[in-house]
Amino acid sequence: MGFLTGKTAIITGAGRAVLSDGRCGSIGYGIATAYAKEGANIVITGRNVQKLEDAKEEIERLYGVKVLVVQADVNAGADNEAVVAEVVKQTMDTFGRIDVLINNAQASASGVTLADHTTDQFNLAMYSGLYAAFYYMKACYPYLKEAQGSVINFASGAGLFGNFGQCAYAAAKEGIRGLSRVAATEWAKDNINVNVVCPLAWTAQLEQFKNAYPEAFDKNVHTPPVGHFGDSEDEIGRVCVQLASPDFKYMTGETLTLEGGLGMRP
Repeated sequence: MGFLTGKTAIITGAGRAVLSDGRCGSIGYGIATAYAKEGANIVITGRNVQKLEDAKEEIERLYGVKVLVVQADVNAGADNEAVVAEVVKQTMDTFGRIDVLINNAQASASGVTLADHTTDQFNLAMYSGLYAAFYYMKACYPYLKEAQGSVINFASGAGLFGNFGQCAYAAAKEGIRGLSRVAATEWAKDNINVNVVCPLAWTAQLEQFKNAYPEAFDKNVHTPPVGHFGDSEDEIGRVCVQLASPDFKYMTGETLTLEGGLGMRP
C-alpha cells in the first residue's frame, strides 16, 4: 500500500516503448510504473493503442492496480475539446476522481531546421504538446480543485537553451512552461500544485533521434555532469511521485524545474 492508494492519475503519452537493449524507453511508462508502485489507479492515453495495451497488461500484472486505456490524439484536425472531454469522462466514470494530471505527451519533427520547417510540422508539436496541456488542464480543473490535486507538465532544455533543429519542439515546450506558471499563480488558491519537469532521460525516442539525425544529436544532447542520462522510472517517475506527495504542498503556487531528471532546483 503506497501513499497514492485510492488516488487517480492521468498520464498522457504513456504507451510502453523499449530501447534497443530491451529496457524501458518511455518516460510516460516510467511515470506510470512509479505511480503504480505507490498504489495509484492510472489512466494512460496516447495514439498507439497497442503500446497502451502493452503498458496496461504489464502494470496490472506486476502491481495490482487498475489501468484505464483511452486512445486520444490532440492534433490540428481534431475536435480536441471533445477528445479530451472523453478522456476525462471515462476517468470519472471509472474512478470517480482525478488527483494528478501529468501532461507528458509530445510529438515533433526534431532535426528539421527552422528554415525547412513546414506549418504541418510546427502544428504537430504545438497541438500534441502545448494545446494538449491547455485542453487537459481546463477539463481537469474542477476535479483537481475538488481533490486539491497536482498538475505536472513536461517542458525541455530545448526551449531553455535553443537547441539546433528543434524550433517547433522548443516553442511548444516554452509555451507549456509559461502556461504552467500562470496556472500555478491562478490555482494556488484552490490548493492545486502546478510544477514543470524538464527531463533528460534516455528514451526510445531519443535513441531514434540519435540514429536519424546524428549531427543534431551531437549538437544538442550531452551527458549530464553525473555521467548518465535520467532513468524513466527511478529518476523521472519518482520525481513525479514526489510532486504529488501531500508533503510537497508547500510548493503550491510555484514552478519547479528539474534538469536532466536529477532533481536539481534552480
